[in-house]
Amino acid sequence: MGLQRTLSIIKPDGVKKGVVGEIVKRFENAGLSVIAMKMKTLSRNEAEGFYAVHRERPFFGELVEFMTSGPVVLMILEGEGAIAKNRELMGATNPADAAPGTIRADFATDIGENTVHGSDAIDTAAFETSWFFAGIEINTVERI
Repeated sequence: MGLQRTLSIIKPDGVKKGVVGEIVKRFENAGLSVIAMKMKTLSRNEAEGFYAVHRERPFFGELVEFMTSGPVVLMILEGEGAIAKNRELMGATNPADAAPGTIRADFATDIGENTVHGSDAIDTAAFETSWFFAGIEINTVERI
């Protein structure tokens, strides 16, 4: 797999529940480095553009409303097999199906408010990280 980068978003429900630090700690404990991070409230245009792949799906409007309902924490995670590792830590999209100890099993309310987002593939990660971060905002972190 090699060294990879992936986008991670702590969604508005995770921010409102006060679990940002716990989620970041789980990523770092799993060997992922946070190489870029910021908190912001997404505009409707940002959310619609980011989730454009889902535009024709029935949940698109609810997703955009939710993602613009409060601040999110945007991160780029880096590490060996970062995409798969992040997805494993997050758990299944539906928290009812998520393995015990995963982020969604521990913090998510339902499939609509499922606390975190993570890129699902290398090409998706490239698009998603560039959607929210300029190259100048990405750091190099050498873990010790």
